[in-house]
Amino acid sequence: MPVRYQLVIDCADPDRLARFWAAALGYELAPVPAGFATWNDFYRDLGVPEEDLVDGADRISDPHGHGPAIWFHAVPDAKQVKNRLHLDIRAGGDWTDPIETRRERVDAEASRLVGLGATITGALSEEGSSHYAVGMQDPEGNEFDIN
Repeated sequence: MPVRYQLVIDCADPDRLARFWAAALGYELAPVPAGFATWNDFYRDLGVPEEDLVDGADRISDPHGHGPAIWFHAVPDAKQVKNRLHLDIRAGGDWTDPIETRRERVDAEASRLVGLGATITGALSEEGSSHYAVGMQDPEGNEFDIN
């Protein structure tokens, strides 16, 4: 039986990244557990020290329950090297769709995410290839691709 997991992304500003990735993935800010007014109340109940609590959102979830929960963990150190793990956002459609159609969809999604604070790092394609993707970075520099 598969195990359940959450994805954890270290960051400086959990609220900013939670809101960015919720909009990017069609997720929602994770609902507070039953019996608690806020996530910080829940964390306090678990014994998390006050100095480790952050203001704002720090969790997102798939409203349909299909994708993993994502927790944005505040850390003091800045990102220094390329991610060893990254997300691929599938916006282009099926691999059987014409490459021109997929390219238009990928470029439109890249433009939308730039409007949310992402940065385009470059197109990922080869002459004569039926693959097209756009490399990007989220507002804190974490790499991801749209294909």
